[in-house]
Amino acid sequence: MSVPTANMRAVLERLAQEDAGLCDPTLMPPQHARALAELTNQRWNADLPEMAEARTMMFAGMPARWVVPENDTGTEAILHVHGGGWALCSPMTHEGASRRIADACGCPVLTVDYRLAPEHPYPAGLSDVLRSWRARDPARRWSIAGDSAGANLALAAMLHLIDEGAELPASALLFYGVYGADFDSESYVRNADGPGLTRAKMMRYWDWYAPESKRSGPTVAPLAASDAQLAALPALYLNAAELDPLLSDTEALVARLRGLGRDDAYDLFEGVVHGFMQMGSVLPEARDAFTRAGGAFRRMAAP
Repeated sequence: MSVPTANMRAVLERLAQEDAGLCDPTLMPPQHARALAELTNQRWNADLPEMAEARTMMFAGMPARWVVPENDTGTEAILHVHGGGWALCSPMTHEGASRRIADACGCPVLTVDYRLAPEHPYPAGLSDVLRSWRARDPARRWSIAGDSAGANLALAAMLHLIDEGAELPASALLFYGVYGADFDSESYVRNADGPGLTRAKMMRYWDWYAPESKRSGPTVAPLAASDAQLAALPALYLNAAELDPLLSDTEALVARLRGLGRDDAYDLFEGVVHGFMQMGSVLPEARDAFTRAGGAFRRMAAP
C-alpha cells in the first residue's frame, strides 16, 4: 500500500492542524469556497524566487499575472492555466507555482484569471484560455502549462486548436491533470478518501463544471480525443502524484501517447498527494518537480 513520504507526511500533519474545522469547499457556496481557497493557499506564497518583473495586468480582457525571471532567455513564454477544480483559485493562489515555473524554465509566465464554474460552466473557462492564447505576443515563442483542472483546460485548448487548424503551443507542461471522468478507475478507488483530494470532491467539481451529458467530448474529457488528435499534439511533459485519485487519468493518457509511438516525458512522483506542487515553499518533492519540468521544457525548446 502506498504511503506518503516523510516530507509529505509532515506537511499533511501541519495541514491537519491548521485546517482543523474548515469545511469541504465543494459543499460550500462557490463564493465562500473561493474565499477559503484564497486564504488557505496564501501559506504557500513564501520563499518565492525573485523575479525581474512581477505585475498584475489586463490581458485579453481578463485580470492576469505576468512574472519574468531574472534568467529570462528573451525568446520563450508560457501561458499558465491554474488549477482548482474549474471552480476555485486564481493567479494569486498560484503565484508561487507561476514563479517557480518561470524560474525553472527561464522565461516569463502569464497566468490568466479565467471564468469559473458553476456560474460559468464549460465552455466558459476554455473559451477564456483560447482567447488568451490568441492574444499572445508574437515576439516570443509560446508554450502552455497547467495543473489539475488547468491541465485539462490546457490540453483541451490544444485539441480545439488542432481541430480548427490553428497554431499550437511549442510545447506543454501538464501537471497531475484531469483528463477523464471515470470515477471507478484504479486510482479513484484506491485514493477515494484522500489524503487531500477525494473521489467525492472530484465528482462534485465535475458536476459544477460539466453535466454528464457533456462529458463525452475531447475538449471536456481529453481522453476521448482521437488518435489523430493526440498524434498532432506538440511535445508534452506530464507528471502525476501517486496518492491522487487522478493518477489513472495521466497513466491512461501516457499509455495512449506511447501507443502512438510518441516519447513524451513523464514523471510519477511517489508518496505525494494531488496538488503537491503548490507546496514548493516547504516540500522538497515539489521543488524537484519544478526542476524536472524546467529541464524537460528546456529540452523541448532546444533547436
